[in-house]
Amino acid sequence: MRGYKEEIMYKKGSQGWLKHWDFILLDVLCLHMAGVLAYMIRNGFQNPYADSTFIRLSIVFVLVDLVVILFCGPLKNVTKRNRYQEFAKTVKHVCLVALLVTFYLFSTHDGEQYSRIMFYLIGIFYGVMSYLARVVWKRLLRVRSASSGNRSLFLVTNSAGAEPVLKNLEQTCSGLFRIVGLAIVDEDLRGKAICGIPVTATRDDIMDYLKGEWIDEVYISLPREEAYPDKLVSELMEMGTVLHVDLLHLPAMEGQKQFIERIGSSMVLTMSLNYATPSQAFLKRAVDIAGGLVGCLITGILCIFIGPLIYIQSPGPIFFSQIRVGRNGKKFKMYKFRSMYPDAEEHKQELMEQNNVKDGMMFKLEWDPRIIGTKRLPDGRMKKGIGNYIRDWSLDEFPQFYNVLKGDMSLVGTRPPTVDEWEKYELRHHARLAVKPGITGMWQVSGRSNVTDFDEVVELDKEYICNWSMELDLKILWKTIWVVLKRDGAM
Repeated sequence: MRGYKEEIMYKKGSQGWLKHWDFILLDVLCLHMAGVLAYMIRNGFQNPYADSTFIRLSIVFVLVDLVVILFCGPLKNVTKRNRYQEFAKTVKHVCLVALLVTFYLFSTHDGEQYSRIMFYLIGIFYGVMSYLARVVWKRLLRVRSASSGNRSLFLVTNSAGAEPVLKNLEQTCSGLFRIVGLAIVDEDLRGKAICGIPVTATRDDIMDYLKGEWIDEVYISLPREEAYPDKLVSELMEMGTVLHVDLLHLPAMEGQKQFIERIGSSMVLTMSLNYATPSQAFLKRAVDIAGGLVGCLITGILCIFIGPLIYIQSPGPIFFSQIRVGRNGKKFKMYKFRSMYPDAEEHKQELMEQNNVKDGMMFKLEWDPRIIGTKRLPDGRMKKGIGNYIRDWSLDEFPQFYNVLKGDMSLVGTRPPTVDEWEKYELRHHARLAVKPGITGMWQVSGRSNVTDFDEVVELDKEYICNWSMELDLKILWKTIWVVLKRDGAM
């Protein structure tokens, strides 16, 4: 694995304008609705889109609004503001937009074309609509967060600090995290709850709990008098978990990306195998959505031809679904074209002795009798069936584009293990679950037919995670196409 220096960065993701794209769309929509309403009050119930003057003014307002959002940061910490702060920020935002539009009209000598009454009405309606939209949308985000959450957070603290930290997180980070559990390091409070959050672990069994749960991030907040949990931090880093450590402690961890951010009112040191800026994360998801749409379209076309062939050779469902383990232990249902007989899973255990991968951490056979149409001839040669060709050309993977579109998977990532494989993972193996699983990845394009040592697979996956970039994703996608065209086995 390529080495790299430890980096200390200030994370700007929580302040990036891309992070609040939903608020941007709401703001632009409110601005446009305010323009339409003001036009109808001024000119009667006429079609405003038939008026070129209105259209030009609308475009100017929207462009100025986007410039203000991009360069002046009116949406910075928008999810953390109370209603009074939101009102003050909204008024300031509206006044700044109106001022810049006025300056533009004055500079271009176009002001005489527009009604001053309409201009004032746009500002009033825009301010009211924008404020109400932000308040209502934040309320909806909090409700959604309470039921599902965006990122699951596990808190490690002591008995005295648990309640203050939880209340602070509730007040300042509502909508950002779903706190799923507590570990109390100085008492055994398992089975109890603090502020409605269950205590699920003590100092001694934190890792046993985390290995079996879907946890996105861990936050360690301990007072200065508590001994720093070096072993816990080391194990969490080995596992690949995103870790926030209160800045009372600043360990020097080799081989990890480190940056400073705010959790509640505390400044913490966050450590992760890799770090993506908001724009990088946005671009990766945009590529996934585009690829998912194209892939789903191709899947529909393939289904017309592959579906009947599968059913004729092996009556039963065309698609195969299986529970897989994704990012940070999140379970999801993965889809494929069925290339095996319907009872394939029932016979898997019988074939374990022939598994080519050590310790059963993955399952790979040189010849799998469960594949539709495959036969071993008397002379020892293998006769391929429709299932083999589906797998050789990786056609069985195409339904996973639906998983990509849903957000369970990415185009490029690590391969998601089955639940029984995941349960066998040692601590170091969990690092490969630090990113979304992918249809293809580093392992698949690095001679997957020859790699049978699971630890080598993990190292390839960690190399991808630690050195991730969009350029690397594009390189892997190109190599994947080349590998498939060479028929180098199924992914």
